[in-house]
Amino acid sequence: MSDTPAPSATYRIQVQPGFTFAQAAAAVPYLASLGVSHLHLSPVLEAVPGSGHGYDVVDHSRIRAELGGEQGLRDLSRTARDHGLGLILDIVPNHMAVPAPEHLNSALWAVLRDGPGSAYAQWFDIDWAALDGKVLLPVLGEPLPDVLDELSVVHDKAAGGTVLAYYDHRFPLRPGTEDLPLPELLEAQWYRLAYWRTARTELNYRRFFTISDLIAVRVERPEVFAATHATVLRLLRDGVADGLRIDHPDGLADPAGYLRQLAEASGGRWTVVEKILQRDEPLPADWACAGTTGYDALDRIDGLFTDPAGAASLDAFHRDYTGAADDRGGRWAPTVRRASYRVVTHDLAAEVARLRRAAERVRAADPEARPYGPDVLDDAIRELLVRVPVYRPYVPPGGPAAPADEAMLERAAQDAGAANPALGGALDFLRDLALARPAAGTGADAGDFTARFAQVASALHAKSVEDAAFYRYTPLLSLCEVGRDPGRPATAPAEFHAYCAGIQRDRPTTGTVLSTHDTKRSADLRLRLAVLSELPEEWQDWMERREAREAQVGCPPAPDRQAQYTAYQTGVGLGFCHPDRLVPAVLKAVREAGLRTTWTEQDEAYEKAVTDFVDGGPCGVQVYDVSEFAGRLEPYATANALGAALLHLTMPGVPDVYQGTEFPVHTLVDPDNRAPMTGPVGGTQRFGVDGTLDGLLSGGLPRDADEAKLRLTAVALRLRRDHPQWYGPAGAYDPLAADGPAADHCVAFVRGGGALTAVTRLSRRLEQAGGWRETVLPLPPGQWRNRLGGGTYSGKVPLAELFADSPVALLTR
Repeated sequence: MSDTPAPSATYRIQVQPGFTFAQAAAAVPYLASLGVSHLHLSPVLEAVPGSGHGYDVVDHSRIRAELGGEQGLRDLSRTARDHGLGLILDIVPNHMAVPAPEHLNSALWAVLRDGPGSAYAQWFDIDWAALDGKVLLPVLGEPLPDVLDELSVVHDKAAGGTVLAYYDHRFPLRPGTEDLPLPELLEAQWYRLAYWRTARTELNYRRFFTISDLIAVRVERPEVFAATHATVLRLLRDGVADGLRIDHPDGLADPAGYLRQLAEASGGRWTVVEKILQRDEPLPADWACAGTTGYDALDRIDGLFTDPAGAASLDAFHRDYTGAADDRGGRWAPTVRRASYRVVTHDLAAEVARLRRAAERVRAADPEARPYGPDVLDDAIRELLVRVPVYRPYVPPGGPAAPADEAMLERAAQDAGAANPALGGALDFLRDLALARPAAGTGADAGDFTARFAQVASALHAKSVEDAAFYRYTPLLSLCEVGRDPGRPATAPAEFHAYCAGIQRDRPTTGTVLSTHDTKRSADLRLRLAVLSELPEEWQDWMERREAREAQVGCPPAPDRQAQYTAYQTGVGLGFCHPDRLVPAVLKAVREAGLRTTWTEQDEAYEKAVTDFVDGGPCGVQVYDVSEFAGRLEPYATANALGAALLHLTMPGVPDVYQGTEFPVHTLVDPDNRAPMTGPVGGTQRFGVDGTLDGLLSGGLPRDADEAKLRLTAVALRLRRDHPQWYGPAGAYDPLAADGPAADHCVAFVRGGGALTAVTRLSRRLEQAGGWRETVLPLPPGQWRNRLGGGTYSGKVPLAELFADSPVALLTR
């Protein structure tokens, strides 16, 4: 393992053309003062021009020119090191972009030109056995016969010579075909141009989820790993960077094998993986990494500030108010199951077809095995996939499967068989293939099925849960977040302590997060909405008055109550509704939900009704109603936000602070949450402009909620940085229990014997119950000083005294 220590805390920066390496370097002095140890950069390799996120890589050999190139990155690293900071890089091993023009991805260009004989043919996960050995390119706006006059052969210097052109697209020509008539020329290529809608059923390359312009990379092949990681590994060796974040390892054929190879190649640098775990799912023990990026921590922290009884009340009210059927947003589990069937039969039809072709080849290779019909295999594959309760199984190439995966897929096959007895034999065969059991078959096709089944399972889970069910089941939007499970909305203090103890024992340098570039709502927005679980009756009363109020003030009518409910709750989360932010978010919600409109089959009349309603209602005549109701939540929302932030920054693991969230930030799903750090959204332009941080760290008192959160963040981060014996891998975690009638409203723990965290949870319920009353917090022996407000304490401290001026306390001996 590397001698490079793990970060004490990281600060995530979205580098993009609107916020370059040079601009990040200008923020370094402020971020060093804040107390982080490392900057965490979004992907820096060459990407599609203008990309705001960088996950659409086109060239692994170069640092992105739009950000400042390799020299700009090295200059940023040098500036960071001058201030005591390191760099963490976000890398994308699973996929590359299919850009326009296509020559931007030179590896893919070579494959399109030379076909399976290309030196790069093994880079991409292409099923060459399909489509007569061609690659489907679903890029046409209409079927091919209707766009022939829009295709032309042109000379393009940037593309290297004579190419086939279609608007911004450029396609290489197979050598010797340049002078053919257009119909013959098209037929002679190694690719087949097709209407974009055919991707759903005919695509023969693996993609990222259902995004056809992101093609999967076979990083499990040693030569592909070497080529795609050479630049990043060189930056690590040169001391430009110190650690890695791995994007979407569930897309890889063999995540454990990849991480072993990466750990060896990187010298064991600190590495975290974007792995989303279910509440009871452990990270595979054989993954050579520090841990996850931290969505599991987000789930536990958010759950502490969610009242389970109130969440149940909101669930019942939402069902009655919207009239949603159980499987269309009325109840969580049926909604997930219906969404899963929709995604696996519609959006992932091409992926299921590829699995079926592999299974057919395995079956045909056994002369004693009777074949199953295509429809039987398709049905059996789908029935197995929808019953995988986690993202995917992890069966190593050739097996054997771990006991947990054995049990999971056995149960899935049994449940599918009980529901569909006619599929019994096919289900058993496919289950054994997915588990790499030799009895089902061996060889390349069997291995292909095992790997691809797991990869499709992860895509299905993401698309059906995060990108469909989360937008259909909406009683409390804060539950519909990456890493969360609306079926398990709350975390008891004992559960939180057990989770933290497990982290400190098993993976003490795992990542933890509250907000990321992928969260659907920022932490502060979620924690404001979580207050609704403490006053469901007030939310119900307010919502039931909406239609009468809409009619009274002449608001455009809502097209349906589910969209209306989502719009108003989202507006309350924002605090003040601006159409430039709320309208796109609600339109995205109804398209992702797919109940009345979708991204690919848009109902223009419905979407106009949604736009008119949001623009004229929550963002129009009712905007002050929304902001007034949000104001009612504010004292409890502030307690939640400060409590969650302090837990995040002092619990076991390595906290990642998303850009700007040292201040209160209320942002929605991307692109709302990916604005440049200097942009107007969320107040992230405030960093370092007026010396406020220096004043707060010198003893100044916060003047408002912004400064209160900034001070809390800086004090906690500096303690982490300066006292690794408390917060580092060897620092102990000891739960501390309050005593008295309101004990469950306090979460407290001691780190390394020297620092004590105490926060208030469910403050509205606490207020309703009469406050802290005689509840005390027995401190460990010694004198303890509150670093967030002064005061020295010992013995049994009344919580009414400890929390007199703030809902949180951070004490040190």
